[in-house]
Amino acid sequence: MTERELERRAQGRLAVLRHVEEVSFNVAATCRYYGISRQCYYGWLRRYETDGLDGLKDRSSRPHRCARQTPTKRERRVIGLRVSRRWGPARIAYRLGMQPSTVHKILRRYGCPPLAWTDPATGVRIKWARRKIHHYVHDAPGELVHVDIKKLGKIPDGGGHKVLGRAAGQKNTKRGKIGYWYLHNAVDDCTRLAYSELLTDEKKETAAEFWVRANTYFESVGITVQRVLTDNGSCYRSKLFTETLGEAIKHKRTRPYRPQTNGKVERFNRTALEEWAYARPYNSETERAALFNEWLHTYNHHRGHTALKGKSPADLVPNLRGQNS
Repeated sequence: MTERELERRAQGRLAVLRHVEEVSFNVAATCRYYGISRQCYYGWLRRYETDGLDGLKDRSSRPHRCARQTPTKRERRVIGLRVSRRWGPARIAYRLGMQPSTVHKILRRYGCPPLAWTDPATGVRIKWARRKIHHYVHDAPGELVHVDIKKLGKIPDGGGHKVLGRAAGQKNTKRGKIGYWYLHNAVDDCTRLAYSELLTDEKKETAAEFWVRANTYFESVGITVQRVLTDNGSCYRSKLFTETLGEAIKHKRTRPYRPQTNGKVERFNRTALEEWAYARPYNSETERAALFNEWLHTYNHHRGHTALKGKSPADLVPNLRGQNS
């Protein structure tokens, strides 16, 4: 509303006040004439006597103070976690002992876009459309394990573009054949418990040997795998991988070009990139790879998952409870 419109409304209310003094000499009659309540009239009168004509202008209905409002110090902690760690409302709430809805309102009030609309590395907003999410969760551990491979470029000695800048980083990368890591990942659908290894290729023999070790790990924590879900990669379509699974484990593959079906492990891939691979600049691949097992332990034992209502995968696996050291 423009200042001119506010001034016009204030003049109209002043005319109501003068009608009592100059025309009707009766508050009830004036209120009936203008179709307002006496409470409204006396409210205008008090405001006019206190602030003059400015007191008759429209005011915000927002209360001057709120006894239950979140303290400013707590709000700053919320914004600090969002900016420094790029956490969502639920994860921030679990860390600070707050309700996710409260954290969500604070982030909205300060103009923070959803994490899905921002670049994972820089935090810059890149999306403006809201996506529709469909999800499922199996009831018991081992009913379904998601398996996938994530290809990750290695960092040259001396650092890549995050350390040296775009031009120097690309030049340093082209000096030699650096190669790739292949992250072989297995994630339990129910508990989100993950087993992952940094391997040098994605051949069928490597994938089969990885599954043997992954299955051994799940068995060691009391999870009996019943079904495995993979994409249609050549290593997973091989006869060797099928024989490695055995008759007790059913193998299911996703529809072509539908990685969303294998969403649990795809989300794990994204988390690994955001919180380990691209979490900070590294000076060499040796430095980054040395932190992988530590990050994986944090993911399984200490990291609160929004899908698990702030719990870690270890909290849902009986054999891992009490081993969060």
